Amino acid sequence: MSSQQLAETKQTTALPISPLDPSQILTLPELAERLKVSQRWVYEKSRRRCQDPLPVIRIGRYLRFNWLDVSEWLRRHSNVSPSGRRAA
Repeated sequence: MSSQQLAETKQTTALPISPLDPSQILTLPELAERLKVSQRWVYEKSRRRCQDPLPVIRIGRYLRFNWLDVSEWLRRHSNVSPSGRRAA
């Protein structure tokens, strides 16, 4: 396969990138306040070494969080069953 064909294949199979809504981007203190947890908890859960870390956008040394991604992460980690009862 030529390099041109390979480039065309990559372009057609690439997933569309949806733009981020700036109003959904939170700083670490804003996210901690919204979740009613400490900033340290948010930082620890967003570390790369954490198993299934909190989704984070790293901009140099700054951490930003997309609220929609964090909401989905919370749903996956919720210990509440669909019936509304806590899972054992």
